Amino acid sequence: MDHIVTVQDAVTAFADFMEPTDAELDAIELEMPAILADVDLLDAQIITMDRTPTELDVRRIRRARRRLLTARCGLANRTGDGMLPEVGA
Repeated sequence: MDHIVTVQDAVTAFADFMEPTDAELDAIELEMPAILADVDLLDAQIITMDRTPTELDVRRIRRARRRLLTARCGLANRTGDGMLPEVGA
């Protein structure tokens, strides 16, 4: 009988190299407005899952979608600025 063994580390095993780097933490902080706006939209949608949405619910979802779109546009504009080639370089 052959035994099946895993080749991955245990889930609870942590090493120093598994911690996020400063660059990764900065990227998460940069994306945090979009992440929070996405959570707000999900919260608004979850509220309406077990009932017929009221006008207030519809407005809440619409506002959350606009906030998410604004946050994602801002993130795209910020990350896009660093990737454009410089003029005259």
